[in-house]
Amino acid sequence: MAILDVVKYDGPNDILVWKWPGDQLSWGSQLIVNQSQEALFYRNGQALDLVGPGRHSLSTANIPLLESIVNIPFGNNTPFPAEVYFINKAVLLDVKWGTPRPMPILDPQLNIFLPIRANGQFGFRVKDSRKMVVQLVGTVPTFSKEDVSDYFKGVILTKAKDYIASQLIERKLSILTVSAHLAEMSQSLQAKLQADFELFGLDIVNFFINAIDVPDDDPEVKHIKQAMASKAEFSIMGEDVYRMKRTFDVLEASAKNEGAGNLMGAGMGLGMGMGAGSAFASVTGGMMAAVQPAPKVPAPPSAMVACPACGNKAFSAYKFCTVCGGPMITANAVCPSCAVEVPVGAKFCGHCGRKLAVSLCPKCGVEVPPVASFCPHCKNKLDNRS
Repeated sequence: MAILDVVKYDGPNDILVWKWPGDQLSWGSQLIVNQSQEALFYRNGQALDLVGPGRHSLSTANIPLLESIVNIPFGNNTPFPAEVYFINKAVLLDVKWGTPRPMPILDPQLNIFLPIRANGQFGFRVKDSRKMVVQLVGTVPTFSKEDVSDYFKGVILTKAKDYIASQLIERKLSILTVSAHLAEMSQSLQAKLQADFELFGLDIVNFFINAIDVPDDDPEVKHIKQAMASKAEFSIMGEDVYRMKRTFDVLEASAKNEGAGNLMGAGMGLGMGMGAGSAFASVTGGMMAAVQPAPKVPAPPSAMVACPACGNKAFSAYKFCTVCGGPMITANAVCPSCAVEVPVGAKFCGHCGRKLAVSLCPKCGVEVPPVASFCPHCKNKLDNRS
């Protein structure tokens, strides 16, 4: 190759190492090393002289190691074989990294395996040019920022995944709260990776974990997000309003369903409706009481009595036995006005004060005509009616 008078590199900044394409130098040639660059002379696979920024005229004064090998007398312009590598020592930022696939990790708070992924970026610079070229570059003509990223991808991902998993498990951090710890985790992970970079003459300037999250389309993630949203809605609305809203949502969904008209849909609709009415009454009980009178509340069942057929004990207000289905003899009657139980033979209702002038069947408590010999309801003989 022809002898060049000027040796320099003015390429893009993302190139970390560039090998000058010539292989013949001569004393007196001009070597231009830009700011934040260094030039390394190579001969027979051996790294020799390292030259810093500036304009240099090749002589034994600035490349003594090379001169001793080629053994050329000073002032001789005879070409001699040598290689020159230009090393970019500027800080290279915004190198991306990220897990190619989510890693399953048990969330210690949710107690469920989640597909967790992480991503971020880092910056680095060449700390030792000689070690960088010897250990990492070899004989390739160029070595870029992307090449460094590809080379260290395996180291970064392995240590990042192990560190993140250990932090989540040992410190019991949930994926829902881990974002608050990204800064300290980034610093710790940078310290763990520093030795791997220094082995090749590099220095990590910064290292960031931008996010630790889960894929939005994962079924388990969708289920958890829905549960968390329901929990937040429950907390804001309160129990009664939330249940009423959920009931109306179910009713609306049932109404849109084609099968809502069958008997099962009708039964579900009726049950849901009763639940909705109960919840609505619980929430708005004070307002409802102001616009309408209090409903007549039947008295609770009285003492237990034995069934004459099977001996099973049941409330005396029941008309039929809950075991054999036979009629129950009750010692109480029912007021025809307010439906509250009154003792058989009472003259006035103890709840509403109505005069009980009519005759009541001693067996079922139903009103009977004064001249009737049998109860029209239970056919009981009324010889001892009052």
